[in-house]
Amino acid sequence: MSMKKKQLLILLLCSIGQLCLAQSIKKNATTEVKLPFKAGEWFEFRIHYGFFNASYATLELSQDTLNDIPVLHSKGYGKTTGLARWFFKLEDHYDTYFDEKEIIPYWFIRDIYEGGYTKNLEINFDHNQNLAHVNDLKNKKKQTFKITDSAQDLISAFYYLRAFYPNNKLKLNEAFSINMFFDKENYVFKMKFLGKENLNTKFGKIQCMKFRPYVQSGRVFREQESVSLWITDDDNKIPIRLQADLAIGSIKVDLEKFKNLVAPFKIQFN
Repeated sequence: MSMKKKQLLILLLCSIGQLCLAQSIKKNATTEVKLPFKAGEWFEFRIHYGFFNASYATLELSQDTLNDIPVLHSKGYGKTTGLARWFFKLEDHYDTYFDEKEIIPYWFIRDIYEGGYTKNLEINFDHNQNLAHVNDLKNKKKQTFKITDSAQDLISAFYYLRAFYPNNKLKLNEAFSINMFFDKENYVFKMKFLGKENLNTKFGKIQCMKFRPYVQSGRVFREQESVSLWITDDDNKIPIRLQADLAIGSIKVDLEKFKNLVAPFKIQFN
């Protein structure tokens, strides 16, 4: 598998979830939260590598049921396009089914093709026992792993952040972390708040919150703090741009299209 592609997928779709105060804030499961997303929400992101438009990724949310329990179902899809597809064919499918109120995952699916590398697995989360039951369909192997409290998968973390992080309490240069389980491993992913910034985008000027995900420097990224992330400073809390300096070249991910947001998309005109 391409380590670069794996790192970027994690950053784009779940590093956003790292701002949540998973270690220091306890949620009350009975507390009603006004969610910043709803069924029908859809995003398309465009990924640039240097001067090339390398690929697209989409994320859509729908209402569903799992074992007769109402859940939200998110589907993520990414592929390389144009000239990039000739050099590296990528086609990734992700699904997560998560609780409508607590925003914790129940069932996660990853079915990917990346330059000849394939993976097809399912993860069933048991949060009462803090266990993840992993079914590796490709290799016909089942394993069970211990997970941490409120562990998120790659996609559910995106929604967990948007529902629960205290945006009005963030302090400049304050770092946050979240528990995750991905590819049969537990992770603690950290990010730092860098303040607010007006960002010029294809939609116009948008007020954003800027964050710095901590990544491992070396083979993929130039430095530990070589990635920047901008999220709308509104009731939608959606990612507008991710920018990273790689060991070779740079990459930029921009929000290209969206629909069915839960709140107005605010654009500044001065």
